[in-house]
Amino acid sequence: MSVLILISGKFGLTNSRRIHTLTNSFHCCFSRVIVMEEAIAKAGALIEAMEYIRRFRGRIVVVKLGGSVIEDTALRKKLLTDIAFMATVGMQPIIVHGGGKAITKAMNDAGLEPVWVQGRRYTDQRTLTIAEHTLVHKINTPICDTLTELGCSPMALHSLSSCVLFAETLRLDGPDGRKLDLGMVGKVVEINAQLLKTLCADATIPVIASVAKDKAGGKLNVNADSAAGKVAAEVKAEKLVVVSDTHGILTDLEEPNSRVSSANETQIKDMINSGIITGAMFPKVDACITALDAGVKKAHIIDGRIQHSLLLEIYTDKGIGTQIIK
Repeated sequence: MSVLILISGKFGLTNSRRIHTLTNSFHCCFSRVIVMEEAIAKAGALIEAMEYIRRFRGRIVVVKLGGSVIEDTALRKKLLTDIAFMATVGMQPIIVHGGGKAITKAMNDAGLEPVWVQGRRYTDQRTLTIAEHTLVHKINTPICDTLTELGCSPMALHSLSSCVLFAETLRLDGPDGRKLDLGMVGKVVEINAQLLKTLCADATIPVIASVAKDKAGGKLNVNADSAAGKVAAEVKAEKLVVVSDTHGILTDLEEPNSRVSSANETQIKDMINSGIITGAMFPKVDACITALDAGVKKAHIIDGRIQHSLLLEIYTDKGIGTQIIK
């Protein structure tokens, strides 16, 4: 800029205007080059995705949504936009969602304090009623509404309409060998896989809330990760993708760069035994193993807070989460 000022002072106003005109032309050309490079990069990404689009066309992919990605409306819409893209290019997504944080908030608003047993929420009738209302009306319905806005055809599947999850009462092993009572908490043992496959073949996206029914027609609160693993197993999905607010499996919880990019079942078992995989990560990993044991080819645990994380994990050579293989 100082050079331009010196030149304008030496050659006069007219030449100064010419210089500014040339400068503006240069900036315009430079901007066009940047725009062109960005367009070329986008085209390259589409070419890279083409192979994956062909490979997964007509295949079922189960996506489990949980953590803060459900609570944040803007973030949830971005993820659902990715799922809408998957459906548009011929994949057949199935969504399974939880809502633990929202349920806890609803309980607190109702004056109830959650009780935890080995990391699981003890569920009495009042807690189950709050959980069901929250999962259905506060999470499932908005997900379906957003997918509809994005041009998709979702189908809400939960305990207040068509339920595809069937469970039996869950009892945990206590330290003294006795079974621990969790109340109305269940373990998914059966899936209406035929209905799910029929909906997928009809280009409908099933959206499943994590409340199941038992043989007597009662209702049981179930873990959404475990439910997603069972769904993927029963429909013989191509992939299971667990989307949450974690970078994947970390060897050091305080260091995001310690992410394990890929692991097989043997390595997963070693990490469980060594204490690397604990707490909230365990049911996610366990769901992935359930899916793999049933023939699902790959399972993924990804951070849904990263923009387009779902598409990056499925449609690019470089995944951003942890891939688990048989």
